[in-house]
Amino acid sequence: MVEAESIAHTLPYDCTIVQDNQRGKPLPVSQWASVTVPAPVMDGGQSPSWMRHANRSLAASLPNAQYRTLDGQTHMLEPKAHAPMLVEFFNG
Repeated sequence: MVEAESIAHTLPYDCTIVQDNQRGKPLPVSQWASVTVPAPVMDGGQSPSWMRHANRSLAASLPNAQYRTLDGQTHMLEPKAHAPMLVEFFNG
């Protein structure tokens, strides 16, 4: 698992990239329409609402996305909760 401190220096860049979408600006569908590979998009049921909204928007923008919320999880998904969904996705 990646230690949060080891990636802390990237957070200003991450925030700059997503700041408009975190404020409610819709994702530009045309930016994602060409991504046709099947993709799982997941969040935790206890993740912040803005994060769950962003994940639902991303899944709606990807032509072949499967959106799932893992009950009882935060945005820091535990591998034991995450793995069964991934196994289902890749075996589906």
